[in-house]
Amino acid sequence: MGNVVILVLDSVGIGALPDAKDYGDEGAATLPHIFEKVPNASLPNMEKLGLGKITPMKNVSSTIDVEAAYGKLTSKTIGKDTIAGHWEMMGVILDKPFATFEKFPQELMDRFVNETGVGYLGNVKASGTEIIQKLGDEHIKTKKPIVYTSADSVFQIAACESIMPIDELYRICEIARNICDDYNIGRVIARPFIKEGDKFVRTKSRKDFSICPPRKTALNFAFDEGVHTVGIGKIDDIFGGSGIDTKLHSKGDAECLKSTLAQMHQCKDSIIFTNLVDADMLYGHRRDPVGYYKCLLAIDNALPHLEKALGNEGMIIITADHGNDPTYRGTDHTREYAPLLIYSPKLKKDVDLNTGATFANIGKTILDYYKIPNDLPGESFLDQIS
Repeated sequence: MGNVVILVLDSVGIGALPDAKDYGDEGAATLPHIFEKVPNASLPNMEKLGLGKITPMKNVSSTIDVEAAYGKLTSKTIGKDTIAGHWEMMGVILDKPFATFEKFPQELMDRFVNETGVGYLGNVKASGTEIIQKLGDEHIKTKKPIVYTSADSVFQIAACESIMPIDELYRICEIARNICDDYNIGRVIARPFIKEGDKFVRTKSRKDFSICPPRKTALNFAFDEGVHTVGIGKIDDIFGGSGIDTKLHSKGDAECLKSTLAQMHQCKDSIIFTNLVDADMLYGHRRDPVGYYKCLLAIDNALPHLEKALGNEGMIIITADHGNDPTYRGTDHTREYAPLLIYSPKLKKDVDLNTGATFANIGKTILDYYKIPNDLPGESFLDQIS
């Protein structure tokens, strides 16, 4: 059967969904706006796969013969965060959003203090890079971790690595994860940082502790049928480890792409699921379209190597979990369609898959490819490309 490789370009939306106005995101369009904003922007390898045929974009051809199937997917789940997007891809569609807060309830924070044995600073909604500058010195003086949230459903805990060792920060996060389950909070995130000169700087030892999916995902169905599953980057954290055989917590896009390529050479008939987070984390939230584009270009440059490693079997699916338009107002994710590119040496080329009704079509297609019975939502597009 070959390997199925899923590359999630975290936050690379391709235009506002019909309900974007309900989220305050009307007019957002991450990828089209990057091509408008960045002079001479080009993603030639994605263009060869059909990127320009999904929606009109400046300087991206919509008329060339392409090597893959292409389309876009609609999010049916309620929310626009990482977990919601990834879960929907694998067949879990949420009908209510995860809880968000301006500040966490006092009873939650009291439990946090009592069960972790530490105090805290903050308990505010804030930018992670800004709050460590504001409270970093006090944290070093008091040794209390910094707790904060954002527009997403996240309970974030920041600590300086010289004050609180990584293992201790992770221990506190695991306790917080159990507490946050009772409040329907999507993720607890460890945010370690260091001091460089007079500035505090995040490190790559971030770790997400996600709430577990409420039911079986496509990964679970595949796992139960003996298909080897690999999670690279944040995938293990997003799914709480459920349905994943091999868990590689690679840091940053370059390392994740290197791990993906290595697994493609090592594995046979496996699902290799990779999250590429740098565009979102480093540039989307900071509203940096030039940095965002350079990040995408690095991914684009890696695609020929992945295509070659695929061999004569299997397929590569490229998509996104939500948007994060770096030209848009605010610093939050944006409610957008996800692009869809599907490359396989043995499947049809230049196939327009149009607009899929749900991200869950991805998981449904993968299970169809491996001939695994399931009761998940969505529709397989395998017949259209076979």
